[in-house]
Amino acid sequence: MAFDKVWVLAEVADGKPTGTTLELLTKAREIGGAVEAWTWGGEGSAVAATLGAYGATKVYDTGDLGGALPGVPVAAAMAAQVQGGNAPTAILAATSYDGRDIAGRLSAKLDVGVLTNVVGLSDDGTSEHAVFGGTTVVKAAFTGNPPYLFLVRPKSFAAEESGGGAAEVTTVEVPDAGATNAAKIVQRHVEERIGPKLDEAAVVVSGGRGLGEAEKFSMIEELAKLLKGAPGASRAIVDAGWVPYSYQVGQTGKTVKPTVYIACGISGATQHMVGMKGAKNIVAINKDQEAPIFSIADLGIVGDVHKVLPKVIEALQSRA
Repeated sequence: MAFDKVWVLAEVADGKPTGTTLELLTKAREIGGAVEAWTWGGEGSAVAATLGAYGATKVYDTGDLGGALPGVPVAAAMAAQVQGGNAPTAILAATSYDGRDIAGRLSAKLDVGVLTNVVGLSDDGTSEHAVFGGTTVVKAAFTGNPPYLFLVRPKSFAAEESGGGAAEVTTVEVPDAGATNAAKIVQRHVEERIGPKLDEAAVVVSGGRGLGEAEKFSMIEELAKLLKGAPGASRAIVDAGWVPYSYQVGQTGKTVKPTVYIACGISGATQHMVGMKGAKNIVAINKDQEAPIFSIADLGIVGDVHKVLPKVIEALQSRA
């Protein structure tokens, strides 16, 4: 087995491990021997049971960071453990803001490389990476000494419980990072939303430039609400300022893998399709019958979204 021990960077949101964290733990126990998790902010005890249920036997917790961003202190604490003799064979982190920050700093501290945008990982040490907008998958492998750092794209693996008990929690010391740890979080803004999170929703309804104007996005939100799903968007209308960046689905936005994905007025640029083509059922509505989105759609409707969507909404409302 290539990986005797695997560390997983366990991110926590709203008091529970993120979906990607659970995906990473599932993959870690598939390819490795011992599976251990790292978290911060004193969250270890609160999430130990969930992390254990997905395969972690130990949780390293850096404790309260005093308002600091996690990149510097968490990377410093992990590096200290490795340099002190407690080194894993591999470290898995999500391709998230914190994951990339911590992995980058840890790479510099340990003088090891990072393989990014991982979409597949085998126990022989071979990783798979989507390139050219997801149109091609290439394989790679480390040739140097461990630990090996992998940044994994969300939704690349399925999350499955192992039935394990609560993980043991160990508090680790954060080395003094001096001036590099001077930045502090002074204010947080939590965007209001109604319904499920975009990257966790079973149904996603996305709108694109074919809507014509920002005001028409209300149809997307209405349909998503009726289907108990989440609204999404293409990069084109996010860049145009119609909706916030948090709505964006695609290579530079969120990766979604819902049961049903409805693309409305979206032509299907490669950048967008790489973020949603893993959906179980894809419905596309577009007046251009040559639109690339139809190449991956399970159901394609050639028609004007301004005529199709109101009819769909009306039909759903009549059944409510």
